[in-house]
Amino acid sequence: MIPMLTLAFAVLLVLGVLISERASRTVLSTAVLFLLGGFVLGQGVLGVVPITPADPVVGVLAQLALFSVLYTDGMKVGLSDLRRAWRLPGRALLLGLPLTLLVTALLAHYIAGLPWLQCFLLGAVLAPTDPVFAAAIVGRKEVPGRLRHLLNVESGLNDGLALPVVLVLLALGGGTNVGPGVLAEEIVLGLLIGVLVPLIVIWLERLPFLMATKGLQPLVAVSVGLLVLAICLVTGANLFLAAFAAGITVATAGPGFREEFEQFGELVSELLKLAAILVFGALITPEFLFGEIAWTGWVFAVLAIVIARPLALLVSFLGTRLPVKEQLAAMWFGPKGFASVVYGLLVLESGIEHSDELFHLVALVITLSILAHSSTDVLVAKQFQGSRPEP
Repeated sequence: MIPMLTLAFAVLLVLGVLISERASRTVLSTAVLFLLGGFVLGQGVLGVVPITPADPVVGVLAQLALFSVLYTDGMKVGLSDLRRAWRLPGRALLLGLPLTLLVTALLAHYIAGLPWLQCFLLGAVLAPTDPVFAAAIVGRKEVPGRLRHLLNVESGLNDGLALPVVLVLLALGGGTNVGPGVLAEEIVLGLLIGVLVPLIVIWLERLPFLMATKGLQPLVAVSVGLLVLAICLVTGANLFLAAFAAGITVATAGPGFREEFEQFGELVSELLKLAAILVFGALITPEFLFGEIAWTGWVFAVLAIVIARPLALLVSFLGTRLPVKEQLAAMWFGPKGFASVVYGLLVLESGIEHSDELFHLVALVITLSILAHSSTDVLVAKQFQGSRPEP
């Protein structure tokens, strides 16, 4: 299976790179290519990559990819970045994120008929966003700077903010083998490792006799990430929160290392994301979509995309002077991204009551979100052409 998975990934990566320039101007999307490629190559269609959720590669790849994503996301939002232009991202995170979770939970209970704890767990899993599926929005200069900043900061932080909620709800539902006390220790230890390890390494690097050469400076951030990952694996600390805290700490204490790491880190995270999306697509089968999900699940999935986040951000933006066009773009571009993929796998592996149904709904929402948001980002970005660009 591993050789065929590697071959499939390599072929799709070559195709994705070759169409990337055209994809940046059209509704084509690399993410959709890998999702559909995994679906076609998976056991439900061609059977070339017969992977199942129980295969070890799924869990290992998901862990590595999410660690990389959270580390890179955290590095985008150092404390100095949060102090600047915090007003709109703060509203989206501190008000919009909980409201998205709440609205999603209400939809899950009254439409899909799930128990309340599972509803809130589903809301927490689906609350984070990922701008990689809306790259034309955050990467285009004609899009107002405050909108790009809002989406970047929000998506960089909401993965990490939603994770503790997911872990606590899983523990309350009996989906973990640890009690609340042990879970709290893992979270606190992860945060401590994520803060202390980067501070120590950056302090050591600034000593005259330990300074890294210019060519190896990008590896300082890489080595910090690997060290944090290794220490968490040895100690049992929560490696995801450690990654997020480490990224923020590097960006705050060593902004130069963040700049050196930026391009390399983005490429590594992108590769791991695409590999995980390929595996995720291979787990989805026609029977999975059309035989195992009731019509109420489809209704929930659609409403979770077109109602939950738009309504939450509509409330969050009340009283702001953000133009209506920018509000609508921010409300729509809440793609359910990679973090939700991994959180959904955590739910499935936990064995919590209704875990299989929860994973089905998560997979359906993510699939529809990738297709919808990756196919409309360029179209929406073009609506800002001719507008005066914001700094």
